[in-house]
Amino acid sequence: MRSKRYALAEKERCVACGACMKECPREAIRIYRGCYAQIDEEQCVGCGKCAGICPASCIQLLQREVEA
Repeated sequence: MRSKRYALAEKERCVACGACMKECPREAIRIYRGCYAQIDEEQCVGCGKCAGICPASCIQLLQREVEA
């Protein structure tokens, strides 16, 4: 069963500091080519730890769409 939420990083605002990547308990985040955080939606459980630690406040938690 998938979690109800997932994290999404705004790549335009991301400073690629890596804080979210270090904080993620599921290792669902990587820094793409040194430019921005890329979050694997399938791995992400929506815990919000990355959003809480992000110095640029560019990570938001979104609701997954309900599958019929």
